[in-house]
This record gives sequence, C-alpha cells and structure tokens, in this order.
Amino acid sequence: MLKNEWISQGFIDEPVAEGTDLHSEIRRMCEEKQAVVLAHYYTDGSVQHVADFIGDSLALARQAAKTDACIIVMCGVHFMAETCKLLSPDKLVLCPDLNAGCSLADSCKAEDLKKYKEEHPGYKVVSYVNTTAAVKALTDIVVTSGNARKVIDTFPQDEKIIFGPDYNLGSYINSITGRQMLLWNGGCHVHERFSVEAIVKMKAEHPQALVLAHPECKGPVLKVADVVGSTAVLLKYAVEHPNNEYIVATEAGILHEMQRQCPQTVFLPVPPEVSEGTIGCHCNECQYMKMNSLLKIYNCLKYEWPSVEVDADIAADAVKPIERMLEIG
Repeated sequence: MLKNEWISQGFIDEPVAEGTDLHSEIRRMCEEKQAVVLAHYYTDGSVQHVADFIGDSLALARQAAKTDACIIVMCGVHFMAETCKLLSPDKLVLCPDLNAGCSLADSCKAEDLKKYKEEHPGYKVVSYVNTTAAVKALTDIVVTSGNARKVIDTFPQDEKIIFGPDYNLGSYINSITGRQMLLWNGGCHVHERFSVEAIVKMKAEHPQALVLAHPECKGPVLKVADVVGSTAVLLKYAVEHPNNEYIVATEAGILHEMQRQCPQTVFLPVPPEVSEGTIGCHCNECQYMKMNSLLKIYNCLKYEWPSVEVDADIAADAVKPIERMLEIG
C-alpha cells in the first residue's frame, strides 16, 4: 500500500511474512529504537501483554511525563496520545490507529465549551482527561476518574465550577462532596449501557458477588455497587480481596489484568443493554480501544507513523491544566 493510502485510512495495515512473531518483533524494535509501549487497561489482552507499561489514564499520563524513551507508542485512544505529546513535546508519539477516538471527547467540542464559558463568567473549568487538546486549552485543571475528588477538594466549597464532559462522573463527585458543579451533558458509550436490571439479575445468580463499578456509569448503577472507582481502584480492590467473586461494571478489557493478578478469582462482566441494530456486538467493550492490535503496533514502530502532533499555540495552554493535575497527584 502507498503511503498516501495509509494516511487516508489513519493506520498501516501492511501484512507481515507468515510465521512472524509480532510480539518478539515489537520488543526487538522497542530496544533498537529506544521506544516504549504504553497501553490502557481497556485494550486487547495481547496489546497489554506486549506493553512496557499498562495503566489507567492517570498512570499513563504520569508515565508519559517521566519516560526517557525517544519514542512513545500510545495504545489507547487519540486523546491519550495527545496527552503524551503535550507532556513530552520533544518525543515522537505514535498512535497505532488515528481513528481510535472517544465518545466522551467527541461530546465536548472546543467551540461549544468556549461559548459555555462565556455564558458563565466567573466559573472555573474542570475537564475530564477524556477531552481533546483544544478543550484542555480552555480548562483550568484536568482530572481523571482516579483523582477527580482529590482535585475538586482543592477548590473552596463555594467555588463556581463547570465540570465536563462526563455527566455521570460529575454527578457522582457532586453527590460525595455536596457541591453543585454545572455538568456538561456527555457520556461514555460503553458505561452508559450498564443497567441496574442487569446487575440485579446477576446478583440473584451470584448472591455472594461484590459489584465493582466505574463512576462513568449512571447514578442508579453506582448506588447498587459495593465499590466505585477508576479502573486502577477497582483492580487494586480485587487484588487486595482475591477471595471474593466480582460483578464488574466497566469496559471488559480490565478483566484481562484482573484475571492475571487474581487467577483464582471469578470476574463476571456486566452485559450491556443492547439496543436495536447492535445485535451480536460486544457493547461492554470500547470499539475504539480495540482498534489497537499487534500488527498496527508493529507497523507503526517499523515506519514510525502515524505520529500525533498538537498545534503549538494550543499545546502551550493545554499542557498547563495537565501539569496542575500531576502536581496535585
């Protein structure tokens, strides 16, 4: 395939010779090119297995900020690669598939947030990390699901705050802090599909199981959960309490690491509500995260493309709220 055709599709799908061990070849090129592969917990298990580091959004941001590698391969979604570039502007940041977007990031356009800010003077803007660099440039501080409460607690109780784009996470933070932040009406297409009815049915079949839920789930789902937290928090709880059986309401990719660290534990993914036209789809999986594959990682390392760049003017403002978050922890 010609380079301009690769550019048009956003990834390289050049086939490899039969019998090629992609895992070994990726590790060889990483050593040769001083590259590091970062992968989110929601990617496919084979991608997590080949990575130098796996984690949630907060852990990946910290890793991107401190790595001494020359090349960063970010296996996740596009905004994560942008975050890597913002924190390591002098490094080559590769994204195995530029089409790996995010429903949350898509729900909040920079021009819309700019208008909303103008309509609400005097408000601080707290943005979820699941946003574009252009939105981060309009933000006072960024949060992840793992540190949202910690960051919000640094503001005076009477501070006027716009929180976006995840409505469910913002609503959850409001409920546990007593705040009344203005919430952007965005949501994750995976977590929005989990229902109380599905969990109640699973609990009836597994009465001893504990329910683990991500705060991107709807409020009623969180109310029936035993543990609410980021992927890292849910994983940590499962590791520290390995004798339990768990019903897991988050993207199913996390079960790979949960099962790896707790091989004797039973983890049960919550099935999503399936709407018309989605028959047969695995709707508790993020199709964007699953766009990452060993072949795409191999090809992007081989050709050092596709790379992610951020406009210099946007980057100058967008990196500040991320750095403020990392300073808090």
